[in-house]
Amino acid sequence: MTRLAIRTYPDPVLAKKAESVGEITPELSQLMQDMVQTMYESDGVGLAAPQVGHSIRLITIDETGPKERKSPMIILNPVLSDGSGTKESEESCLSLPTFTCKVTRSEFITVRGQNEKGEDIEIKAEGLLAIILQHECDHLEGKTLVDHASRLKRTMYASKVKKWQKD
Repeated sequence: MTRLAIRTYPDPVLAKKAESVGEITPELSQLMQDMVQTMYESDGVGLAAPQVGHSIRLITIDETGPKERKSPMIILNPVLSDGSGTKESEESCLSLPTFTCKVTRSEFITVRGQNEKGEDIEIKAEGLLAIILQHECDHLEGKTLVDHASRLKRTMYASKVKKWQKD
């Protein structure tokens, strides 16, 4: 397995809507495994394919991570539905170093998609798992936490990133 490079804001791949996954090829299977490895090595609980430079609808998550690593999930072509309730969470993102922001998410959601074998799956989620799924699905729509932040916070972060790029 290979640790993949995580793309960071403002990389254009993070702002692009991802394409649906069709056939599960050996290369795609390898990407799935590499993404799980990268998620864990980066101390993450979720990772979307655009974050590693692939604009496809693929996410990996593990709500027990990054320390326990008990229930990794791979979801192809996830679709969120049946969102209900609201919950505010303080979130961070592997693609946005040092950035955090409060986001209001659905407390309960259903996600349908396919697993790593291409079999249809349905996950009814609440709490942390629901937040992670919504966060990762945002990436597939070309949306990051910066898009949830106030204009002032976005501007301040963009300035910080420009400074890092110069240094």
